[in-house]
Amino acid sequence: MQTNIRSVIAGTGSYVPDKIITSTHFINHRFFEKDGRPVAKSNPVILEQFKNITEIEERRYAREDQNTSDLGFLAAKDALKSSGIDAESLDYIIVAHNFGDVAEGTNRVDMVPTLAARIKQLLQIKNPDCVAYDLPFGCPGWVEAMIQANYFIKSGDAKRCLVIGAETLSRIIDPHDRDSMIYADGAGAVILEAATGTEKGIIAHKTQSHAVDYSNLLTMGASYSNEQSDPNLYIKMNGRKLYEYALIHVPQVIKMALDKASISLYDVKKVLIHQANGKMDDAIMQRVFGLYGEKEFDPSIMPMNIAHYGNSSVATIPTLLDCILKGQMSGQTINEGDKILFASVGAGMNINAVVYQN
Repeated sequence: MQTNIRSVIAGTGSYVPDKIITSTHFINHRFFEKDGRPVAKSNPVILEQFKNITEIEERRYAREDQNTSDLGFLAAKDALKSSGIDAESLDYIIVAHNFGDVAEGTNRVDMVPTLAARIKQLLQIKNPDCVAYDLPFGCPGWVEAMIQANYFIKSGDAKRCLVIGAETLSRIIDPHDRDSMIYADGAGAVILEAATGTEKGIIAHKTQSHAVDYSNLLTMGASYSNEQSDPNLYIKMNGRKLYEYALIHVPQVIKMALDKASISLYDVKKVLIHQANGKMDDAIMQRVFGLYGEKEFDPSIMPMNIAHYGNSSVATIPTLLDCILKGQMSGQTINEGDKILFASVGAGMNINAVVYQN
């Protein structure tokens, strides 16, 4: 491992589908409890409570003719254009996702060949030394892919890595489950490049997996509706337990990453956290500051776009990063020399954090 090599972000890109789904889309859905009983509350009450808890007002769904690999390709193309980098010079393409390509109207996962291979083909990269592979790691997949790319670069094995997070969660959600309203589609991409003689780049990272006690908090399961025969499996989560888990463990992992980087939370200008649930992310950040003896924090340190984009899993952080760096988010900037932190939590249960200096 060559300590003088730093992994620097050379370009970012994203693709946010133009199909906007407001909460009124669900007004006529029939929602059921886990045991198959109809939810007692009226749909307007359900929708209002959902907004208050998650802060989500609308989300984006892919068009019928688009798959996850298509979204990933468009985000990658945007990152390459933004950076001016020749795609043939890439050493790795790492694609974080969880369900592969799921065609409109089906609930079947298609992951052969890998999405990375499909995206490499769509980019028309002929270089056989450009290695393309997938990384399923729950919502923290894109952050973990950044960590892996950093290892490739610091080892001297790679000079440029394209790291993509893409998902079409709208294709694998149960329309009879209230939790399904949280999910969305999208893709984000970052190009990491080897650099020397600079303070920029990834400084430190930390990852934890809590499988023994918590692997069942996010699983695949049958539809909550017992009124029809449905052989498909859908995303299912134990929302309350997941919330409690995140509040206990995520702040600790963030502090571990900061301690490993030998910096304080007060040195961090921005925290780009997985856009999972607005209220949960606020509570996590409150706990993080609590570890440093603070009772309050400035909300501007944690940019949020979940209200309009929803939870697109692995795509939330790179999409948010691209939006800020390209000046598309009012009141939010990342300046030269700023230390920023990426953090995520999701199925596994997995948590990770990366400290980066811009």
